[in-house]
Amino acid sequence: MSEPILSVEKVEVKYGAFVAVRNASLAVPEKSIVSLIGSNGAGKSTLMDAIAGIHSPSGGRILFKGEDITGMPSSKVVERGLSLVPQGSRCFVRMSVEDNLLTGAFPKRARANAKSSLEKVYELFPVLKQKRKELSGNLSGGQRQMVAIGRALMANPELILFDEISLGLAPTIIKDIYARIRQINQEGMSIVLVEQDVVRSKKTSQFSYIMLKGSVVLSGRSKELSDEEIKNAYFGI
Repeated sequence: MSEPILSVEKVEVKYGAFVAVRNASLAVPEKSIVSLIGSNGAGKSTLMDAIAGIHSPSGGRILFKGEDITGMPSSKVVERGLSLVPQGSRCFVRMSVEDNLLTGAFPKRARANAKSSLEKVYELFPVLKQKRKELSGNLSGGQRQMVAIGRALMANPELILFDEISLGLAPTIIKDIYARIRQINQEGMSIVLVEQDVVRSKKTSQFSYIMLKGSVVLSGRSKELSDEEIKNAYFGI
């Protein structure tokens, strides 16, 4: 196993008095795909937001490339090479596809390569090049998700967190997007996939973590975790 590009160590995240994530730990080996699996309310998105600098943890620490980024603002986290694709196919709906993508190149580390990065995104998602002048609000849900992924890639990251990117999309679109994710990974990108779909997550990733009620309750190599183990952890049996 390679050295982890991301280490989450006993992280706790609170909303007021409510503890949404407690004592959560995980590691992402460099150039791997890691799945974070759990039902609604398990704490997956909150943990991703804490890693990305959107929420500050109340305990534990987060290391990215060996640097402690715990509580670091999201703008500085992105500058260091970590991007988040939030759930919900989020785009600036009154901006064109291309302008949406170019906003992703705002970090200093990405500006010099914005033109070449844009071409790579268009190679990955040819439909976006066809629709580059259209308003993002006029796109289908799957196409908006492609814009969100492309915008994250424009920041020139070394690690991308994908938060339930298949939510609400048609099966054919999901299959296509996951094929692109595998392609991104094969080109050297480290990836965290947050999913409710156990079968898809396990099939795509090398390592899996299962969350329940804010805690990581099971982890291991995806191919070595049995369906029964995952089901019991997922439902707290």
